[in-house]
Amino acid sequence: MTISQLSIFIENKSGTLLQVLNLLKDAQISLIASNIADTVEYGICRIICSEPARAYSVLKEAGVAVALSDVFAIELDNEPGRAAEAIGVLSKEGINITYLYSFLLNGKGILIFRTDDAEKARETIILAGLQFIAEKDLTHLV
Repeated sequence: MTISQLSIFIENKSGTLLQVLNLLKDAQISLIASNIADTVEYGICRIICSEPARAYSVLKEAGVAVALSDVFAIELDNEPGRAAEAIGVLSKEGINITYLYSFLLNGKGILIFRTDDAEKARETIILAGLQFIAEKDLTHLV
């Protein structure tokens, strides 16, 4: 089970992130989690939001370079070492994590990540008994 994530390519200059956030605000779309990875010239802003398909359309219509992709979201107990254990399960199976970000929600740790082998990751997560988060479980809280 995966959730939808926006990847937004923005120039590394003042005001570009604000433009994206204002577009989502004006559309009444709530952010759940976000992360920015940057290079010298641009950044990639990854967003989990209340209405990813509509957010994608809003941003595209405004001329923003955006992609919609599927990522994994798993829920962990908020205890030291739980993230390491979860990632260890994937690593043991040779599954590479291409990027990851995390946050707390209702006292639980949430890991959002993409892998180099989605099908193998899905199977490994199920076999390990890790708890997937469904998109509806994230978006109904906003």
